[in-house]
Amino acid sequence: MASEQALTPTNYIQHHLKNLTVQVQDGGFWTLHVDTIVTSVLMGLLIVFAFWLATRKATSGVPGKWQAFVEICLEFVDKQARDTYHGPSKLVTPIAITLFFWILMMNMLKMIPADFIAKPLELVGVHYWKPVPTADVNATLGLSISVFFLMIFFALRSKGLGGFTHEFLTAPFGKWMLPFNLILNIVEWVSKPVSLAMRLFGNMFGGEIVFLLIWVLGGASVFGMLAGGVFGLGWMLFHLLVIPLQAFIFMMLSIVYLSLSEDSH
Repeated sequence: MASEQALTPTNYIQHHLKNLTVQVQDGGFWTLHVDTIVTSVLMGLLIVFAFWLATRKATSGVPGKWQAFVEICLEFVDKQARDTYHGPSKLVTPIAITLFFWILMMNMLKMIPADFIAKPLELVGVHYWKPVPTADVNATLGLSISVFFLMIFFALRSKGLGGFTHEFLTAPFGKWMLPFNLILNIVEWVSKPVSLAMRLFGNMFGGEIVFLLIWVLGGASVFGMLAGGVFGLGWMLFHLLVIPLQAFIFMMLSIVYLSLSEDSH
């Protein structure tokens, strides 16, 4: 079936954009995207292992190359978090580090051509495997919903349940405009995780489609191979900026939202 679908450019692209899914309950609505879950966990474990290697032989003297690189990266994220968040919380920097480096690792899978992953898996009977987790809206929504719950936690910790509820119902128009305040605040709070998820998903999914289109162009003819190589190289160089930028934007907006959730309106 997979080989038949690869005969046409449309089916080829649709094939590579299809997730490997497992339905938890027959006839139910809960479907797990196995490729997204497995790849996300692997990327998380990989970055933890990479950081562990840096700390295993850490020294206060002259650091090794890998230790120095990791320290530079962590100091960069820590500085951005401290400059953006002005509260006393010690959780913000670990949250920022987790979001940035985990998303960065997942985004970097885009640099591997889809067939380099799909073809070996087909040999063992796995015909669908979407390699980039952040090109799956379920993954980006999972990340943004986690940030949403952290926003609620930070707001309750800062203002208490009473203060948070009072502000939610009375700001910004006062207690006599309670229905309008409630609608406005619901829209404001819900739009933040939705925009976080859709921004990251849209950029990664769109980039994945363009990569597949270039790959299809390369197989059309000799001229197509040359054009595909040029366009592919250009698009890959462009994504060397997009991949860390999208991770950075997601991290920074998350920290901004956590800071705003503690502010009084």
